[in-house]
Amino acid sequence: MKIRCGITMGDPSGIGPEVIVKALANPEVGTLADFVVIGDREVLERAGKIENRTARIEGFKVIDLQNVDKRGFRFGEVNPAYGRASLEYIEKAMELIQSHEIDCIVTGPVSKEAITLAGYAFIGHTEYIAKAFKAQGVVMMLLNEKLRVSLVTRHIPLKDVPRNITTKEIFKTVAQTAAGLRTYFGLTRPHLGVCGLNPHASDNGIIGDEEKCLITPAIEKAQRKGIMVSGPFPADTIFEKALNRRYDCVVCMYHDQGLIPLKLTGFSDCVNITLGLPCVRTSPGHGTAFDIAGKNKANSSSFIHAIKIALQCAKNLKKT
Repeated sequence: MKIRCGITMGDPSGIGPEVIVKALANPEVGTLADFVVIGDREVLERAGKIENRTARIEGFKVIDLQNVDKRGFRFGEVNPAYGRASLEYIEKAMELIQSHEIDCIVTGPVSKEAITLAGYAFIGHTEYIAKAFKAQGVVMMLLNEKLRVSLVTRHIPLKDVPRNITTKEIFKTVAQTAAGLRTYFGLTRPHLGVCGLNPHASDNGIIGDEEKCLITPAIEKAQRKGIMVSGPFPADTIFEKALNRRYDCVVCMYHDQGLIPLKLTGFSDCVNITLGLPCVRTSPGHGTAFDIAGKNKANSSSFIHAIKIALQCAKNLKKT
């Protein structure tokens, strides 16, 4: 039986509709699963016709929420109504997961600005979905064909990072990452490397004490639990080792520490996966790209990889 994959359209005005249509029109992708797209049918149809494209949406099921006012609709616009619509797609997908009608979710890119303008307190997909499922200890992992990274902190100001990297949070991230690599990716004994926070991982306390006081105790606790984890290592050297397969994933203290090397080594195949949910959820590693929306310039490679990773992980989850 094929995996049943739900896809949310994301912000109607972004590149989500376009990359979804392009991805599912790809003959190597469209037959991989039973796909259902949750969105607005007319917007998807417009995305299939831009620049005289021939891709159409007859090849997959659409749950049409009809929540986009077509009068004056155009791609590339930050609009609170579109922000609200994008959340409604997510909520519908979660309903389908809870009723066991789909096995996994691939989420199209949303606009935090549009959602905020619509009156919602929204930090990101990860936090929103975790709260809805009442999931504790979720972890954001991102990967491409060369690297995997997990984040201890996510979308917070850089100045707030030091007070948010507690030993408890670091251990949770390490443990959840190791569990996710086993369950979703089939790695029986994954090896994790952990970044320090400070330059040179503090040079034994000369440049800050977070490594000694916070990060090392978390690593030692994880090791006592049987997790294969090493560090903390300077962030300017650990990724070279990970690229050479020394580590299956690098645990990073903050967003850009992990995402800069990840996107430098493979932007077009970058995928985000949330660990610790009751289902598999992935997304492409890009945003709404309003500047190119509706212009047939969007690359669907990241979305295709997000689909493939979701299906791979869902199949592995069914085996457990």
